[in-house]
Amino acid sequence: MIHLGHVREVVRYPVKSMAGVAAESAILGWHGLAGDRRFAFRRIGDKGGFPWLTAGRLPELLLYQPVLCDESGGEPLPTHVITAAGLQLELRSEELKAEISRRAGSEVELMYLKHGIFDEAAISVISLTTIAGIGRAAGVGSDLDRRRFRANIVLETEKSEPFLENGWVGGTLVFGDRSAAAAVGGLPAVSVTMPDLRCVMINLDPGTAIKDARLMNTVVRLNQNNAGVYAAVLRTGMIRVGDRVSLIPETTN
Repeated sequence: MIHLGHVREVVRYPVKSMAGVAAESAILGWHGLAGDRRFAFRRIGDKGGFPWLTAGRLPELLLYQPVLCDESGGEPLPTHVITAAGLQLELRSEELKAEISRRAGSEVELMYLKHGIFDEAAISVISLTTIAGIGRAAGVGSDLDRRRFRANIVLETEKSEPFLENGWVGGTLVFGDRSAAAAVGGLPAVSVTMPDLRCVMINLDPGTAIKDARLMNTVVRLNQNNAGVYAAVLRTGMIRVGDRVSLIPETTN
């Protein structure tokens, strides 16, 4: 088992393509982080295989912030959204649906899927060193806003080179202190399944929704358009900011 570093940030995205919600801890369940990507706006009339409205089509979605958590259903879910104009609307309201429809230019409806609405896998992981490396190479600085990458788990690693996540594919990430594993029945763990192939979302500033094509162009040039990794849940449990993170490489699984 190789020590990689520690968890720097844990984030769930309750509504697909809206702003994320950072937390000090989150339950890692069989369908990802509790409360992650459980809602999405569906484009009514879309007959394609991906009917969800995303920031790739409507960048302003990034400026909508889910708020006010209700855990009565067993996981944290937002009840309201602060809009791009600063208004607080109920998530399930006709007012919010009408506003999103107007901005999107076509009718949408809010959908809830208890197992989540994911592009490839339920968990995404990236390191701060990869984010910083992309920022430097793109000419925007090493303090590039990590929200662009919409990862569930952001790691601060001991090694400083970017794209070190490439070497994790096929391996297992384990979260927490091994000395506590016996007491809790095993530490939370995910299987790293594939690189995270990036789309135009990383070009969008999370605070303004303004596009900057340098970001995706840089990831294409440096790492075949991959930044971070996707993972499937192997063992459930609580993940906390500050948790130790270790890698069991593929060859020793």
